[in-house]
Amino acid sequence: MSKLRITLRTVAIAATAVALTGCISLFPKSNPAGLYRFGHVAAESSRPASDKSFGVYKTPTVFTRAAMSDRLLSVTNGEAAYIADARWVSPAIVLFDEAVARAFEADGSTARLVTRGEALKAAMALRLEVRSFETDYVNGPKAAPEVLVEIRAVMTRSNDRALLGDKVFVARVKAADNRLSAIVPAYDQAVDKVLTEIVAWVGEAGAKLPAT
Repeated sequence: MSKLRITLRTVAIAATAVALTGCISLFPKSNPAGLYRFGHVAAESSRPASDKSFGVYKTPTVFTRAAMSDRLLSVTNGEAAYIADARWVSPAIVLFDEAVARAFEADGSTARLVTRGEALKAAMALRLEVRSFETDYVNGPKAAPEVLVEIRAVMTRSNDRALLGDKVFVARVKAADNRLSAIVPAYDQAVDKVLTEIVAWVGEAGAKLPAT
C-alpha cells in the first residue's frame, strides 16, 4: 500500500471519529423538556363510613389519541400542534385515571371504585370517554389560552346492563397567562371540575338503585 493511500485512510478514520464526537456533544446542548402533571391536588378522603356504599366498576378509559401520550396538545385556529419543551410526567391517560381514582376516594358520596376482581359485586359500570383534552388558543397564539376537557360518561346497571345515564361533561378554564406555569394549573382546575361533576352524578344514580 502506498504512502498516499495510508495517509488518506488515516485522514478518513480521523474525520469519522471527529464527526461522531461532534454528534455526541451536540445533543446535551438542547434544552430538556419540562415535566408537568395534573390532577394531583385532590383533598384527602372524606368518605364517611356507611353501609349504603355501592361499588362502581370503571371500564378502561377511552382517550383521544392525539392527547393520550405525554405530549401537551394545543389547537390554534383549527391547527393542532404539541407544545414544545413540555411533557407530562406520565402519559395523559395514566394521569387521568389516577385523578379519577382520587376523585372517588375524596368525594363524600357513597360511590366507590372497585377492582376488576370485584366487578361482579359492583352495582354499576362506568365508561369514561375523553373526547377533548387540549390547550385551546381561541384568541390567537400569543393570548392566554383556554384548557378544554370534554368527557362523555356512560353508566350501566351491572345485573342487566340497563342504561342508567349518558352525559357529556365539559370544562373550559382560561389560563392566567400564555406560559406553562399558568397553563398547567388550568388543566388541574378543568379536570377537577369535570370529575367532581361526574362523581356527584354517579352518586345520585347509585342512590336510586335498590338495596342489594
